[in-house]
Formats: sequence, C-alpha cells, structure tokens
Amino acid sequence: MSEYVPVSEVVPKKSKYPRSIPFIIGNEAAERFSFYGMRSILVTFLVAQFYNPTHNPALTTVAEARANESTHFFVALAYSLPFVGGLVADWFTGKYKIILYISIVYCLGHLFLALFDTNLNGFTIGLILVAIGAGGIKSCVSANVGDQFDASNQDLLDKVYGWFYFSINAGSMIATVMIPWTYETYGAKWAFGIPGILMGLATIIFFSGRKMYVRVPPSGVNRNNFVFISFYALFNLSKKKKGESWLDVAKTNYDPIKVEGIKAVYRVMAVFFFALAFWAVWDQNLSEWVLQAAKMNRTLYIGSFHFTMLPGQVQTFNPVFLLIFIPLFSYWLYPYLDSIGLKTTPLRRLGTGLVLTALSFVIIALIQTNIDNGGHPTIWWQIFAYVILSAAEVLVSITGLEYAYTHSPKSMKSTMTAIWLLVVALGNTITAMVNGNISSGGFLSHRLQGANYYWFFVWFITVFVVVFMFVSPRLKERSYILDPDQEPIPVERSKIIADTNNL
Repeated sequence: MSEYVPVSEVVPKKSKYPRSIPFIIGNEAAERFSFYGMRSILVTFLVAQFYNPTHNPALTTVAEARANESTHFFVALAYSLPFVGGLVADWFTGKYKIILYISIVYCLGHLFLALFDTNLNGFTIGLILVAIGAGGIKSCVSANVGDQFDASNQDLLDKVYGWFYFSINAGSMIATVMIPWTYETYGAKWAFGIPGILMGLATIIFFSGRKMYVRVPPSGVNRNNFVFISFYALFNLSKKKKGESWLDVAKTNYDPIKVEGIKAVYRVMAVFFFALAFWAVWDQNLSEWVLQAAKMNRTLYIGSFHFTMLPGQVQTFNPVFLLIFIPLFSYWLYPYLDSIGLKTTPLRRLGTGLVLTALSFVIIALIQTNIDNGGHPTIWWQIFAYVILSAAEVLVSITGLEYAYTHSPKSMKSTMTAIWLLVVALGNTITAMVNGNISSGGFLSHRLQGANYYWFFVWFITVFVVVFMFVSPRLKERSYILDPDQEPIPVERSKIIADTNNL
C-alpha cells in the first residue's frame, strides 16, 4: 500500500524553460548587434566615403542631407516589411522557415556592405538586402518565443521576454561602442564585416536549435483579415446604410466578429497618428545627431579620468537610459502619480512623451546654433538631450505597444503590432523626404540649414501636440476583456479628458 501524502505537503512541479530558448535569445543578441552595429556608422560612412569624400565644407549640408535621406529610407524599408513577413509566415511558411531563409538574405546583405565599401551601387544593394532581412524576420522572432511555451510553463513567459529584451539592448550597446571604434581603427571593411560575421553566427545559432523548436504550422490564407475586409468595405461604400460604420457593409461577406475587431484597429490607428511625429524625429538620434556629435567636444571628464568618444558611440546612451527608465517609470513614477490623483492613462503618457520629444530637439537646436556660430560645445549637452529623448521613448513607444495590445481584440493583436511598425516606417519616410528635398536643392534647401533644420522639427512636433490637445478629449478608450477561448467582448471606458494640465 502506498503511503498517504497530505495535500499540504505535495511539492508543486517547477516550471522549466523550453530547451529552444537559449538558441532564440542567442540569435536575437547577435542579430541586434549586426543591425545596430552597421547603423552606428552608416550615416558618417556615407558622408565620408560617397557624398563628401574630399571633406569640402561647401558640400557639407548637401552631403549630410543625402546621407540622412538614405539612412531614413533604409529604416523605413526595414520597418515596413514586418507586415509582409508576418503574413507570409502565418499563411505560407511558418515562422521557422522564414526566419532561417530571410536570415541568409540578411547575411548576404552584410557581405555586400563589406565588399562594396567603395561602390555606391553595390553598397545600396547591400542596404536593401539588410533591410529585407531585418524587416522580414522582425515580426516573427518575438512571436516565435511565445510559441515555445505551453500551459506547463506559461508562468515563465514574462521572464523570458525580459531576457529577450535584455538581449536586444545588450547586443545594441556592445555594437555601438565596438563598431565605431573598429571603423576608426581598421576601416569600413572590418566595421561592416564584423556585423556580418555576427549575423552569420546568429543564423548558425538559430539553425542549431532546429530540432528543439515548437513549430506552429502556417494556417493558409485567412480571408477574414484587415486588408481584405478594409478593401471590400471601401469599394462597397454605396451599400452602407444610415447609422452604420463604413466597415459594417463587409459583414455580409465576412465574419462579423472580425469586422468588429477591425473597427478596433482603426480606433487605435487614430492614436497611432500622433505617434507619427515621434518616429519622424526619433531615428534622427542615430543619424543627424551623430553628424552633430562629430562637430562637438566629445572628451568626457569624470573625476581625474577622461576619454574622447567617437561620434557613433554617443548612441550608446539611449539603450543605457532606457534600461534605467523602464523599471523606474513602471515601478515608481506611474504608481506615485496615480497615488496622488494624476492618473497616468495611455493618452496622457503619449501627450507627455511628445512634449518631451520636442524639448529634446530644442536642446539639439540650441547646440547647433552654438556650432553655427563657431562654438565647440561639450557632448554633455547632447547626452542631456538623450536623457529626455529616452524618457519620451518610454512614454510613447512602450505606451503605444501597450495601447495596441489592450485596445485591440485577440485576433487583431498581430495586425496592430505590424501597423505600429508601419507608423515607424512612415515617420522615417517623412524625414527622408525632408532631407531629400534639401539635398536636391528644393524648396527647403535654403530654409532648413544649420539650426533651422532642428527648429523645423520642433515646430513639427508642436503642431501634433496642439492637435492632440484638441482631439484627445474626443478619443474614447475601449479596452478588451480577454477570454482564452473566445473573442473578447469590448467594454466602453469613461472618456479621458486631456488638456494642458494632463500633459
């Protein structure tokens, strides 16, 4: 007879991480090193190698504008492709195959960058291939993490995503310190070659775990998706009845529950519109700010110790400040403000983030004014701008992702994440077009020289802030109560009043 064991003495089984997780985390760290490594020197390399190799002061404005234009179009392409990559993975290939195959394209792109460092056409092809690689797998890698867990270890999912996020920032921090130094010391071939080697390593690490992955099979083309339903409704507006939403006409041919979900997507997109201003300027800290840093006094004195930073290494402060601010805001600032009656709603966070973004560019504009007048300001001023911009990123970027998740139904969450990345792409496209107009001698070329360029974007964000103040009181938040087995039921929340005191 077996001995009776009281229930109180039964030791619960400890959850275990899936064996595939180390391969996914290692892959992500190496891939992020490769992406941010090449980005850390991209804009300075384009100016020095292709657009102003003779360092002619008369060509500085045009050369820098062309480099900025190329950089922002590259980022726009990289952030527009996750939507396509996610659809291909979900409908046709599954996540494993697209991550593996596109990673090979990614490696080929890095190879082109290293081989064609003196050939602009070959280098441009390399940038396109890297953008396809980075964008094609972006929507699949993080989702692949979640696929590895089941009911027995769901409690570890938050922790593993913490490690996943840590690997992203660790890879980018190491890269932004190491690759500018490599470029300065050993030249462009090694500076672009090392990120390529790391991407090759990332691919090998991912392939090595092939027998351990949980692979969710593709579901085939789902006709009840955002694109199909939106286009059907758009081309059948004549069937719309009085009092109906323009999307309601699609309910005759598509799943009504899915149509309601897409309505939620469009409500969230109204909020995303204001994040467009943030993304039009945020990526400038990896391009325009780097070019500005090259004209500043980059010697840092910390007590008796001092060292001189390279222009591309200044970017390292962004992930450092992010790692400080994320827990600080989540565990102290937000709870404290809530406790004294200043409710930190998503809309208030977004508005505050936009104001801080404008403030960071005010600092950058003042720095540039000093440089335009022959000054050589200390890099500490730009680091101060990074402090404010990083705080704004927590308020806008993380809040935007959270808002997309909580204000869209279960079936639309992947779509919302992809649309959020499209907003990043559109913001970079706007900045690229501004720089393109400057480099081609267009209307803005004589109006946005020197500090005026940065003041333009200060006013650009300010316009969005003012519009946000008028529109936000009319934006109704609709959160969703998630049921693991059913489509969520929408629940109206009280209207959020956002005025100048709330920002």
